[in-house]
Amino acid sequence: MNRKLLVLPALLGVMTPLLTGCGGSGGGSGGGKAIVVGTTDSIELTKDNPAPLDPATSYDSATWNIFFNTFQMLLTYQRGSTTPTPDAAKDCHYTDTSVLTYQCTMRADQQFSNGDPLTAQDVKFSIDRMQKINWAAGPASLISGVKSVDAPDDSTVVFHLKAPDATFPAKLATPAAAIVDHKVYDADKPYTGWRLVGSGPYTLDSFTQAKQGQFSKNAHYTGTLKINNNGIELKLFSDPHKMESALRSGAIDVMARTLSPDQIGTLLSSTDPNVKLTESPGGEARFLFLNTDAPALKNVAVRQAMAQIIDRQAITRDVYKRTADPLYSVIPQGITTHTNSFYNKYKDPSLPAAKVLLEQAGITGKVPLTINFRRDTGGTMNQAEAQEIARQLNASGLFDVKTKDEQWNTFLKKASQREYDVFALSWLPDFPDPDNYIAPFFDKANFLNLAYNNKAIQNQLLPATRKQADRSSTTTDFTKAQNLIANDVPMLPLWQHKQYIAARADITGVEWALNASTTTQFWELGRGKG
Repeated sequence: MNRKLLVLPALLGVMTPLLTGCGGSGGGSGGGKAIVVGTTDSIELTKDNPAPLDPATSYDSATWNIFFNTFQMLLTYQRGSTTPTPDAAKDCHYTDTSVLTYQCTMRADQQFSNGDPLTAQDVKFSIDRMQKINWAAGPASLISGVKSVDAPDDSTVVFHLKAPDATFPAKLATPAAAIVDHKVYDADKPYTGWRLVGSGPYTLDSFTQAKQGQFSKNAHYTGTLKINNNGIELKLFSDPHKMESALRSGAIDVMARTLSPDQIGTLLSSTDPNVKLTESPGGEARFLFLNTDAPALKNVAVRQAMAQIIDRQAITRDVYKRTADPLYSVIPQGITTHTNSFYNKYKDPSLPAAKVLLEQAGITGKVPLTINFRRDTGGTMNQAEAQEIARQLNASGLFDVKTKDEQWNTFLKKASQREYDVFALSWLPDFPDPDNYIAPFFDKANFLNLAYNNKAIQNQLLPATRKQADRSSTTTDFTKAQNLIANDVPMLPLWQHKQYIAARADITGVEWALNASTTTQFWELGRGKG
């Protein structure tokens, strides 16, 4: 690999940043006018996605960006920490050495943004509801290890787990465990429309598709997060360059995801004193999933031949202009237990090696494939990436590859129904642990419903790692899992990405605003002197 990612000495949590340009750090004034945040994230209300702002149905970076700011979880991450600490709860702990029972005590006198009381009954309702709705490609898989939930009184909630799980506290800090109001939300169906009721730092006042969302500070929030502003206006852009123009003119204060590769290069070299770019290590990874049940891919030799041909260096150089780094394992660099499993097995791209694999498998004709990808929204390079991969495979003379784009909700639905032979997906971790790069795809209840099932990963390796509170002691088992995936090739890791956020010079807290999932933590942003 040509370049090394800046990595943290511990698991990725809140990113320690590298600042470029001018501007202060730390908290700013909690008063003043709303801070305007630009994004190219797309959130759509469609027939397939009638409840885009319901935590039980939505499982993507755009909606989670809203959920982290408007809903409360029992646990959260404090600035600079990779260990979940109480938020709606005042204390959480395992009750015995079996690590099968996890109990939380709620903070007293909490309320939702509409004034309804928030109690342990709402926590139980929320978890039960998530599991009952079990939305296709939704986040229910994150809490599939919960056997049952008890709320013996208004201040106590007890989780009974199916098996020991040292990562369970981290899962409770995600929107999969967002607490919803049982008086507002139905127990067995989604909460439709552009509506939500939470108890987090902000209240959603209004949302207009493809235009903007208005957020005000939640007067009822009594959790542990310090809010450094009075409100946020989220501006939605289809073009990242128009978003950049709005930042430079002062029409917006912050420019979050997604910045295009050329913009990142320009901003990194900019001397404009009014704009600063923050760069930090990130947990985002890009994967190419291969349907192991598809006729063209059923033979492992075909999948291994693809692994032998695809040139990650060319993808990150030519498509992403070196703003991403080649990735050779399902677990990225910077995450405990990472190993370069694909590079160790396949080395550098080799057409002769790919030919031998197919010849030995008795495959003589070109293998026909279609790479499906999410239709580009502002700043993404999905089409260019798919076309580059197709070019590489077609140039080998061994494959006949076409590309096709889909709107996001349709794409996710078809992917989880195994309608695609090959599809590309970006993954942003739900929590900073190697488990969250393997379990969502390769555990029994994986959210993509992948055809690939590896019993060793599902029945031995993942359960063994979840018994270990010391995550560094899981290296052996996670290394085995990474090697199995590299051998069977149900997916190909492509690259991992740094995180970037740009802001006006008078905006403070920018260096703390992005978490490991590239969620913009609105509460960190404030106004101060540039």
